[in-house]
Amino acid sequence: MVSDRPGGAGNTPTTTPVQGVLLGDPEIMTAYIEAFARYAPQVRLALPEAIKEPEAVTFALAWYPDDTAFEAYPNLRLVSSIAAGVNGILDNPSLPASVPLMRIAGEAQGQMMAGFVAWHVLWHHRRFGEYLANQRRRQWERLPKRDAAEVRVGLLGAGKMGGAVAQALLALGYDVAIYSRSGRNLPAGVEGFSGEAGLGDLAARSEILVTLLPLTPQTRGILNAALFARLPEGAALIHVGRGEHLIEADLLAALDSGQLAGASLDVFATEPLPPTHPFWTHEKITVTPHDACDSTPPQVAQEVAAALAGLEAGQLPVSLVDRDAGY
Repeated sequence: MVSDRPGGAGNTPTTTPVQGVLLGDPEIMTAYIEAFARYAPQVRLALPEAIKEPEAVTFALAWYPDDTAFEAYPNLRLVSSIAAGVNGILDNPSLPASVPLMRIAGEAQGQMMAGFVAWHVLWHHRRFGEYLANQRRRQWERLPKRDAAEVRVGLLGAGKMGGAVAQALLALGYDVAIYSRSGRNLPAGVEGFSGEAGLGDLAARSEILVTLLPLTPQTRGILNAALFARLPEGAALIHVGRGEHLIEADLLAALDSGQLAGASLDVFATEPLPPTHPFWTHEKITVTPHDACDSTPPQVAQEVAAALAGLEAGQLPVSLVDRDAGY
């Protein structure tokens, strides 16, 4: 079967129909059936209970699948996440070691993240939380202003997300630096830091710290009391990486002591965030429900279709996951 539908990377022709399986919560995964039917009709997706011949399945689209989810499919050629995160798949004991794993990393996702982070940087820089509090008190007060160029923003994590966020903040005039594993290949105008010493140096110059890191053994718990102590007094945290990066008690202590002036949190160790969690009611914390950016089902279908077409041509996916690095 050859797709001849116009427009989009997802309509890259392929001569071989692909049988795919959806592995994860059916309430989440079912939406991809319609998207693939429209944007990647050469890929036939089904939930496991609808798969009659598991040996015919060569592709799996997954999001936190059960521990044994991959065992039934011996002929997989590609596994894809539905988002940029892959730790819920990498940690799966039944994931075949030899099968390429890709994540979704399109330009639209980076743009969405950049807009979200830029909004929160402005929130902390321009002290909008204080204006809202003044509104509730019916208090007319103009707060002191600082130029964006005077505000130093530190990003933990480079890659497509970090690059997109850096470009957006540079366009707004902020002084931006990035901590990454290599400290290289950064956008023009951005200072790079790497290594253990580099992490502390970046923190020391960051009045607003943004977390965009993947979850690895090295980054788990990286947002802790020691790192918060290196930040300038009154700094702010914007956390859009992974919930397990943050030591929650350390953040609360830093906020209550005044070391941190505020925090914007989009990801949490337990999701949904329990109703009794102190983050909900803390006056210095802004909570959003893991919604900083999202790959829509059509975007996923188009990226996967392009990757499958590349596999037919002997090319590995552009967004191939390095299993040793964890992203």
